[in-house]
Amino acid sequence: YFVYAIQSSKDSRIYVGLSCDYVRRINEHNLGRTQSTKPYRPWVLVYSEQCNSRREARKREKYFKSGCGKEFLKSNIPG
Repeated sequence: YFVYAIQSSKDSRIYVGLSCDYVRRINEHNLGRTQSTKPYRPWVLVYSEQCNSRREARKREKYFKSGCGKEFLKSNIPG
């Protein structure tokens, strides 16, 4: 499993998710197949992290969705 962070090219918001195939999942976001991200397309991958299990990936996803995790992502995104 992977945890990934994508950033909207439209307004720079960050979305964090998990998937066993994050390339396919990001394509789904960009095709508008996810209601919560559809209005903010296009999306660009800004961070990904491989995990050993779905449980571990979920734990990391929760961290990146927290205040500290969002700050980590913002400080590690170029530009």
